Amino acid sequence: MDEQPIVPFRAGTRPASRNLNEQGGTFAPATRAPELVHFDRRELMAILNVYGRMVAAGEWRDYAIDGLKDAAFFSVFRRASEVPLYRIEKRPRLRQRQGAYAVVTGTGLVLKRGHDLAQVLKVFETRRFQIVG
Repeated sequence: MDEQPIVPFRAGTRPASRNLNEQGGTFAPATRAPELVHFDRRELMAILNVYGRMVAAGEWRDYAIDGLKDAAFFSVFRRASEVPLYRIEKRPRLRQRQGAYAVVTGTGLVLKRGHDLAQVLKVFETRRFQIVG
């Protein structure tokens, strides 16, 4: 095997790029990045309104937002080092079935699922969590 030194191209001496169609080949179709699911402005305002009330009450302290190709998550934490207390999920694929929105506990229990985010977020109304005894 002949060892040839690596020589950089000089300006204007770079080989011309070849068109694959001239050689009988075809170009690969352009691939797009997968579309990610996110909360829109109206949804995020409703979620942050509930989050603000719960922070003011001292219940929640931190949050995280995740956007995946099939779902978006808004997770709330009591402390940043813990697992999430609740996850507010948006799954557009379930829009025609149970509803695109759900509130899930940290253990995976679905508290409420529905088509309207405002109705789903009513799970967090403080009047619903009354201490009995």
